[in-house]
Amino acid sequence: MNGNGSGETSLLVLVVDDEPAMVGAVSALVGRAGHRVVTAYDGNTALRRFSEERPDLVLLDLAMPGLDGVEVCRAIRRMSQTPIIVLTGEADERAKVEALDTGADDYVVKPFGKQELLARIRAVMRRRGNEAEPHGAGELRWGTIVLDRGRHTVAISGVEIVLTRTEYSLLASLVAAAGHVVSHSTLLSAGWPGEPNPDPQWLKPHLARLRSKLEEAGAPVPASVRGVGYRLEESE
Repeated sequence: MNGNGSGETSLLVLVVDDEPAMVGAVSALVGRAGHRVVTAYDGNTALRRFSEERPDLVLLDLAMPGLDGVEVCRAIRRMSQTPIIVLTGEADERAKVEALDTGADDYVVKPFGKQELLARIRAVMRRRGNEAEPHGAGELRWGTIVLDRGRHTVAISGVEIVLTRTEYSLLASLVAAAGHVVSHSTLLSAGWPGEPNPDPQWLKPHLARLRSKLEEAGAPVPASVRGVGYRLEESE
């Protein structure tokens, strides 16, 4: 990432969509904002370009023939925590939740305004920057969970596990509470600090994935406190 002369960071953005017109429009938009662009028109090419170029951000269409956006997102998540914003023509809640459940950081519904997309990009990258900075020296601990805030890592019984940036932020809030309940609003602020009105529905898929990873490692897991929030409890 480099400066673009406007005070903002210049990103290398991978734009993935099977519609050339959409790729062209999005590429032009982010290019005018000072970012560099690489493109792909199908899922297999997207994964190849991702591995070759190592972009700072991925703008990913969900509905593509062959290897679709859901599969591409999952494949990227297996090898990287690079921010992913899904571009979807589906406006219903199920499509939005599916996008988040694959590991996407955010979604934008087509057709979208130019300023909306740029704002989403800024918000996602701002979260990345915030999460990359330690929130004070030392470690956070709860049970077998150890968060190293300087290195931005999580270890369970001494073994590091891979979390997305959003999962890490949610877990940090839960661990810091030391078993007490963390409200939905607090978790939303932690997971999406650049979003003025985060949707409460965003919590469920991210916490479900976090719970699965912690459970597999034998660590304390997030438990829902109905109508209030979540807290960490020991897994059985």
